[in-house]
Amino acid sequence: MKNANNHSLPRLVRNAQSLWDDAATMPSSLGCVTCIDRPICGGVHNGASFFDCGDYCRCKDKATCDLVCRGKPKQFVERLREVGGLEFANVPRAQVVPIEALPPMVPLIDHATARVGTLNSPIVALPLYALLNIDAGTLRYPDRAALSQKFGIDPNARLVVSGVARDRKIERYWASNDRPVMLEQLAALDIALITPPNFSVLTDVPRTDNLHAMKRILMATVEMMQAGLPTALHPNARTERDYERWGELIAERPEIQYLAFEFATGAGRGERLDWHVAQLTALAARVPQPLGLVVRGGMRALEPLRAAFAAVTMIDSDAFTKTRCRQEAQFRHDGKLVWHKHPTPPGAPIDALLQQNVAALHSHHIILARTHAEKRRGPWSEGFRAPNRADRQALEC
Repeated sequence: MKNANNHSLPRLVRNAQSLWDDAATMPSSLGCVTCIDRPICGGVHNGASFFDCGDYCRCKDKATCDLVCRGKPKQFVERLREVGGLEFANVPRAQVVPIEALPPMVPLIDHATARVGTLNSPIVALPLYALLNIDAGTLRYPDRAALSQKFGIDPNARLVVSGVARDRKIERYWASNDRPVMLEQLAALDIALITPPNFSVLTDVPRTDNLHAMKRILMATVEMMQAGLPTALHPNARTERDYERWGELIAERPEIQYLAFEFATGAGRGERLDWHVAQLTALAARVPQPLGLVVRGGMRALEPLRAAFAAVTMIDSDAFTKTRCRQEAQFRHDGKLVWHKHPTPPGAPIDALLQQNVAALHSHHIILARTHAEKRRGPWSEGFRAPNRADRQALEC
């Protein structure tokens, strides 16, 4: 688990936004000029006054720090050997695994608590780490029937498996020697798409830790592809050069057909969301193959991303989390989706509320996707009109 977010560590700067990298407006740190990693890293460009990224190391007790940093030479060499260096080129190739089209929204279902029935949805997303018994090195469920019963979903529903999670779960997955066995068992479940672990690429750590995390993302992605799983690459990045490296890699590997991105935390904050959208857009334009994209969070990013990618799907957690909080999705007369309190009697199942919320979110995202497509054609294109209430009711039928 990364210790960089430990609040007992001294803060690097008062304003964390000053660590956001922006090569377009900020000069490279002076120490980056002679750094051996500059061809890979590209240097850091921000408003903080540091000589190089080595100044980001602030651990009082290096023995307890797990960042990939030259401040601990022996451990640093071990971590480089762990991934075979920081370059992408030595990661093996994988076969092309066909990926069928996904709808604009897939509801994320964490568990079946407080439910007694089966969710009627043709496709659902499940957390990767809820499917794995990492200690035992196997899946928690022997087959689709057992899995479907546990999560309260249709046994025939298509499955999207999301690898987004906190560092603690992700690091346990990486430390397991049984990943090939678990991935082979996952492939037997006929999964529509899986996204790999999104190893953290933090802004307040030495760049070597970022580059190590990116290499692990690629290695985990290739492992999944080699197991026959349709996999989306998760291009976590801190700098413009990071995105350039991902673009160079994808351009050389047609087996990469989908990307995954998570806007629900740091990447979704204010102007940084716009920066990541711009970088993802440039990446999509840089590669020869059309790319699909699955995102978590970042509703306002959907429209510009749909202009850049062949298809964009939202893995939506609102339907599930709002249902747990006893809230109901409703459409106002102007078509806007809003949430209202919907108390239930103590002990009453929430199946009907979840079903209604999933249906509402499906309709909402279908209308959004169509609206975004119509905007790209222009408001003066033939037949253009904004979606109205009749559209929504037709979609819900």
